[in-house]
Amino acid sequence: MATVTFQGSPVSTNGTLPAVGSTAPDFQLVDKDLNDISLENFAGKRKLLNIVPSLDTPTCAISTKKFNDHAKANPSIGICTISADLPFAQGRFCGAEGIENVMTLSMMRSRSFARDYGVLIEDTILAGITARAVVVLDENNKVMYTELVPEIADEPDYNKALDAISK
Repeated sequence: MATVTFQGSPVSTNGTLPAVGSTAPDFQLVDKDLNDISLENFAGKRKLLNIVPSLDTPTCAISTKKFNDHAKANPSIGICTISADLPFAQGRFCGAEGIENVMTLSMMRSRSFARDYGVLIEDTILAGITARAVVVLDENNKVMYTELVPEIADEPDYNKALDAISK
């Protein structure tokens, strides 16, 4: 279990992020068209998983926009924003914000992704959604970089994440 904060108050997750050097757990998430998506959909690509509580918050929106800009300039990289939002809400957000290069993925059918990646919030009013994190994977799904953001309301370290995926 890891502890982060939300507006200064402690929040517990169910575990820890996958270790650097380990093979990332596969997942089954839902895209904007209600298709099941797994790591296999990104075979042969480096991947950046931008894990956020909800796109309906300013910090989640900012991080998705920043990673979208990087994805636009680097189409060979698979960048996903993963949240508990429904695909319909994710689609409205992307349409309103001009997000075209990041794939938004929903945990609407299962919280297995959040449990397997150690980011499922277990307590407080945020129970059932994810802490903010970034996980970078290589072409073979080996974990290259992780960051569990200590304060949920803060942005991730973009430079470190983008450096890791560019190596």
